[in-house]
Amino acid sequence: MAELAEDLRFRGLIHQMTDPTLEERLDGDRLTAYSGFDPTADSLHVGHLLQVCNLRRLQLAGHRPIALAGGGTGFVGDPGGKSEERTLLSEEALHTNLKGIHGQLERFLDFDGGGSGSSALLVNNADWLEPLTLFGFLREVGKHFTVNQMVAKDSVKSRLVRADQGISYTEFSYMLLQAYDFLHLFDAFGCRLQLGGSDQWGNITTGIELIRKVRHHEAWGLTTPLVLKADGTKFGKSESGTVWLDEGRTSPYQLYQFFFRSDDAVVATYLRYFTFLSHDEIRGLDDATVLHPERRDAQRALARQVCTLVHGESETARAEEAANALFGEEVAALDERTLLDVFADAPSTRVSRGRLDDGSLALVDLLAETRLESSKSRARATVGQGGIYVNNRREGDPSRVLTTDDLLADRYVVLRRGKRDYHLVRFG
Repeated sequence: MAELAEDLRFRGLIHQMTDPTLEERLDGDRLTAYSGFDPTADSLHVGHLLQVCNLRRLQLAGHRPIALAGGGTGFVGDPGGKSEERTLLSEEALHTNLKGIHGQLERFLDFDGGGSGSSALLVNNADWLEPLTLFGFLREVGKHFTVNQMVAKDSVKSRLVRADQGISYTEFSYMLLQAYDFLHLFDAFGCRLQLGGSDQWGNITTGIELIRKVRHHEAWGLTTPLVLKADGTKFGKSESGTVWLDEGRTSPYQLYQFFFRSDDAVVATYLRYFTFLSHDEIRGLDDATVLHPERRDAQRALARQVCTLVHGESETARAEEAANALFGEEVAALDERTLLDVFADAPSTRVSRGRLDDGSLALVDLLAETRLESSKSRARATVGQGGIYVNNRREGDPSRVLTTDDLLADRYVVLRRGKRDYHLVRFG
């Protein structure tokens, strides 16, 4: 069995442990461990990726991972990390979300296992929470915890200090429901370890206490640091919003670019968190960032590893091809979907295709219309100086007229001024 504890330490993945002997246990007997994912959307996002990777690390080390989809707790909502009450999901929305999450988790974990005993399990806590009666829950779980204990938890305390918000009884009960999850998984599968982010510490320790009180057995918890961007803001957001693992929401190219754009200050951390590269490979990339930051070797390796993990090698190759085409003439070879992915954040303008057909669309006119240049005279000067590109080909003729031969995917033209000012022209 691999030295898992040493690997987790190297990667900075141990934030808190409920027992100092847990590291020895990680390198010893086979453990069953779980991490939960609440179905607040029909896709996981990169904010979930750390815990998914941790379950994968455990399985590769010979342990048995359980991925828990919170079909039951999803009706309630976790107050952890939230400053206000979540919107409760309808039953229909919840089932749609669960279906999407189930399919994604199966990409990362081996649910067959080849009879090794480390086959992953995928469970839905609605299966045991929905049949619970109120009186049964109060007697079996509620009586073991005081309100004083519960309000002392950070996830609750942070809400109580805000007089304008507070916390509903519904969300207040979340930690007891999660504790019951741990108890059920202990009973059903011998699960004795729960993984989560540092904001889950209070919920995890509540479950451990419940197992100790009700079953008189020991269980453990391990939390990882919260993942932040270089500026200290929440990880998992791009300029256009949440970065999802579903390619229908966030394309492989966009996922690739999200990680490729990682700041030098955090790329070493992300390489440790989100890849399965060896320690020596990561140290080599650390050195490359210090010695040749302009090459972005670490960012490229990070983006390639994560995109391959989420979407596979062929989609990663497409994403890299698109990234290479951004500044080269290869842009002409991109299919429409990839072309739109590459220029999704660029401003765009719609132009009548008839102006191409009758030969009336001068490049300097289009530069002024798209506001890449402030006027036609300014556009002529910039073209003459070699500062304008059509489909990434430098143009030096101020009298240049665009034709249908310039179209990409039969309906687009990419204009560029200088190195980074792009504009996508859509003809129709």
